[in-house]
Amino acid sequence: MTMTFSPDRPLRVAVIGSGPSGIFATEALLKSDLSVEVDVYDRLPTPYGLVRYGVAPDHLTIKSVTKAFEKTLGDGRVRFLGNVEFGRDLTHEEARAHYDALIYTVGASSDRRLGIPGEDLQGSMSATEFVAWYNGHPDAATRDLVLDATGVAVIGVGNVALDVSRILVKTVAELRESDIAAHALPVLERSAVKDVWVLGRRGPLQAKFTTKELREFGELSDADPIVKPAEVQVHETEEAAVTDNTVKKNLEVLRDFAVRTPEGRDRRIHLRFLVSPVEILDDGQGRVAGLKVERNSLDESGNAVGTGEFEVLPVQMVLRSVGYKGVALPGVPFDERRGVIPNEGGRVEGRPGEYTAGWIKRGPSGVIGTNRKDATDTVAQLLSDAREGRLSPAPQPGRAEVDALLASRGVEVYSFQDWQALDAHELAQGQAQGRPRHKVVHLREMLAHRGR
Repeated sequence: MTMTFSPDRPLRVAVIGSGPSGIFATEALLKSDLSVEVDVYDRLPTPYGLVRYGVAPDHLTIKSVTKAFEKTLGDGRVRFLGNVEFGRDLTHEEARAHYDALIYTVGASSDRRLGIPGEDLQGSMSATEFVAWYNGHPDAATRDLVLDATGVAVIGVGNVALDVSRILVKTVAELRESDIAAHALPVLERSAVKDVWVLGRRGPLQAKFTTKELREFGELSDADPIVKPAEVQVHETEEAAVTDNTVKKNLEVLRDFAVRTPEGRDRRIHLRFLVSPVEILDDGQGRVAGLKVERNSLDESGNAVGTGEFEVLPVQMVLRSVGYKGVALPGVPFDERRGVIPNEGGRVEGRPGEYTAGWIKRGPSGVIGTNRKDATDTVAQLLSDAREGRLSPAPQPGRAEVDALLASRGVEVYSFQDWQALDAHELAQGQAQGRPRHKVVHLREMLAHRGR
């Protein structure tokens, strides 16, 4: 049956996930020439996904993208339905009954493992967990974390690795200028951390961080950046072949760090390359007592090859930051190996009317802005299908039917107006403390702040 969508019977779309990809997909739908009605779902009461819970708390400028997101969620054709878990509060079959199309934009909430001995010792955890803790994610806010390690190894050379390392060595005075969760401040103030090692298995030309984040290590008030000159030596032929300006600038900054004389600050960031972790050592009581690493060289293809030379880093905490991984949604196809929803250009394989965008579509790559084109491309496929009659119309397309279903299950749906009330509360509390924001981190307290 071919549908002609109109204001009386708009194209009904459910966007599952309210992070950047979900908001960008919604924005693209609103810009189309079709009459549309979009419901944006999130498991948490709060929208914006990794902008709120992943972006470093001291990178407030990046978070300003939420101003544009507010405009999208505030559009009369859009509803935000927070505190609704897809697969539990709203099943796949029910969503198909109420919407003409579904777009999955849930990101990549899990992390990849190292696969080395000792990875499960106390003191070894993913950077994802640590970021969630200091950013006040409700799933991690109650974690009882003690930073009694003097040495920390951060495995990985992407921006997340730099973020967690920077948070570990910043002073509390510096952190107070951020929107870091309030429970993290006293823990970081009592932190015993003196040395942080950031470890990359390949060379500086293969590192994935951006120059701005790298350069910040040279601007910290109480931490020295340490780089071994030998580990940032690059053959002139390889260097001449580099075309990426970010890689060139990174190399410049690293070489500058390598020739600096440490100023004797209280903490140190050691940026290491061509080393791979091979074992996390046990102190005999189930805690991290050191990290054994192997020195690498690069083969002709640029792959890291162990040399058989080892050293042990004196660390009592290990944070792995070697990549995010998607998690399957109930009733939705999933590629376990790649950690994505299998799709062709955003169309979910074998599922007409279902689409995906963002990290759960392509894997964890790119920055926030990368997701705009990705989401727009997916929506173009959806709109093409809608215009050409390839969408099966939902049998129960009204908003009232969805509301009745959720109400029957006792779901406390959190609206965009509710979020605005919580947002205003957090900003006011932060202002009273001389900080940008004081985050509410517990689910019940979030649900207590309502805009109606």
